[in-house]
Amino acid sequence: MRYTVVPKEISSSEIMNKGFSFSSAQYKRINISNTNCIFVRDFLSRNLRNSDLGSEVGSVNYIDYSPKFFFRTKGLQEYSLLPDINSESVTPVNPKAFINHELKEGDVIISKDSNIGEVIILDIDYPDWMLSGALYKLPIKKWKYYLLTFMKHKCFREQLDFMVPKSATIRHAKSMFLDCKVPLPNKNQDQVIKYVEELTKALINKEKKIKSNHQQIHQIIKTEIEENQKSKKFQYEFPSLDDLKYSERMDTSVFTPYFKCEEFKIKNYKNEYSSIEHLDFGSSRGQNLQISNIGESIYSDRYHKGFYTLMLPKHLSKYGTVNEVEYLGNRRDLKILKKGDLIFGAEGFEKGRSIVILDERGRTITNIHGITLHHKEGNIQLSIFVKCFLDYLRNIGLLDRYAVGGNGGSLAMKYWSVIPYPNFPDNKQKETAKLYHNPQAILDTSRLTIDNFVQLDNTFNQKAGITELDETAKKIKARLEEVIDQIVKGQSVDIDFDFLK
Repeated sequence: MRYTVVPKEISSSEIMNKGFSFSSAQYKRINISNTNCIFVRDFLSRNLRNSDLGSEVGSVNYIDYSPKFFFRTKGLQEYSLLPDINSESVTPVNPKAFINHELKEGDVIISKDSNIGEVIILDIDYPDWMLSGALYKLPIKKWKYYLLTFMKHKCFREQLDFMVPKSATIRHAKSMFLDCKVPLPNKNQDQVIKYVEELTKALINKEKKIKSNHQQIHQIIKTEIEENQKSKKFQYEFPSLDDLKYSERMDTSVFTPYFKCEEFKIKNYKNEYSSIEHLDFGSSRGQNLQISNIGESIYSDRYHKGFYTLMLPKHLSKYGTVNEVEYLGNRRDLKILKKGDLIFGAEGFEKGRSIVILDERGRTITNIHGITLHHKEGNIQLSIFVKCFLDYLRNIGLLDRYAVGGNGGSLAMKYWSVIPYPNFPDNKQKETAKLYHNPQAILDTSRLTIDNFVQLDNTFNQKAGITELDETAKKIKARLEEVIDQIVKGQSVDIDFDFLK
């Protein structure tokens, strides 16, 4: 708790004002040195109304397929400014129960329950979404991006944390977030606020472009496969006894019409297909971190000299980036990752999430839940293509079916040999890989000013791959964290772009 202050002594009047409570938590305070503060409510164009709050439809209205969707609090995550769309955050609902909340691009959504205070901004219009009853759509009149960045900062979250009672299993913030203080710059206010807003807009643009590149990768793969089929046509047949013996599986996931049709398209590709072994990849499990295997370890969320960096499957995004890392102290020589390694989450909700290590990381490891693929001749382009194709299989639902037990099951090592990889020509592999990693994309920081930053950064974004977009996004996040911290402390802020060098 960075801004939490624990007083060394309290007065009798304070105890009386707290209803004679002797709970130490009641007397902690938030330290905001800057006295130039307004409240969240001051950013709104009007008071909140019931129409700004989402609605509940009840699980009876959840259905498998629908043109209308229910958006939950799980779609608001700390690591992203945009909605995190997955099966747990967006649920199809009966159109008769749907309530139109008129969700538009640029709307700011905040959670009052569960992950209280988490906030996002909508990247596009969502006319077919309705909000959960735990979500508010905020009618913001000014400095929207400044407020958005502040609400992502620890100072806001710690304030709100103190306001909300901790005794309940599920905490409810109601509209208490409106009473959180928002410090404003003491010096050069208009320019500093503009600086924060321009950086925030750039960060949103990068997250949008990461999402766009990811979708383009899937479309390229889908189009290449479907437009280059052999003459043979798909015809579904029930599995034979030989099919069961060959697959050594009795679950239905790999024998459904959908699975067979999608797999047929890959195997019917005109340039044939290969197994992971034929592509010359070796595979192995990540480091076993159990005490029985490596002895005692120290885990930390901060780096300490000599510690290993933990890149775990649960920390990976669906785009092939890292949302967070942990650090592990252990005296043994553990199995480290190398340049060109493809890390793949083989189990649980993160199954199918992957990343390619594009530089030498030193003391970086993954755990036994991650499978490491490494091309024996170090072909980075092929490694990236395989990663992108695995993303595609995950997107169309085949990876879950390859996994034993279907959804939630493990994609064990023995099942990797049956996954077909289409033999795309080199130019298609290159086109696909470039959307994930393009080292030729370089941002010229020498020309950046507060007035041209977003424009020049967008030019860079058009060329950049997902990894370059993510790298610069992380630098912007770190700078915004630093700037808001300086504003909270009442310090002056330098308007520069040196952090991008």
